[in-house]
Amino acid sequence: MTTRPVPTSAANSSPAELLASADRLLSATTISTTGVWPRAAALLLRHALEEALRGYWRHVRPQLARVPTHAQVLCLESYAGTEAARRWSSVWSNLSQACHYHGYELSPVPAELRAWKEEVAAVISLLPS
Repeated sequence: MTTRPVPTSAANSSPAELLASADRLLSATTISTTGVWPRAAALLLRHALEEALRGYWRHVRPQLARVPTHAQVLCLESYAGTEAARRWSSVWSNLSQACHYHGYELSPVPAELRAWKEEVAAVISLLPS
């Protein structure tokens, strides 16, 4: 009997690994992922953003890494500056909206997802961990 390697969970992935996974989804869509991949890519990007924020707090203020994300974001402007906090909140909001299915809205298109991916990468670079 052969065993398959257990895939690494997204919960244990770094922001860079999550960005790479989203990039793979964006560049290699197939018939089997039609209708699913846009929200999956948005979810990976949002998770990368959240992991980067947790990593930032572990580096800057470890006690804040354990509080809810909303509280972390409220404190972000005081530590990382207005631009980083505004950009983090803006892209997170867009990704959060894209992650949820709404029967009356279309899924995000590849161009939107690529732009969000670039913005996530830029925001992550503003949050050294």
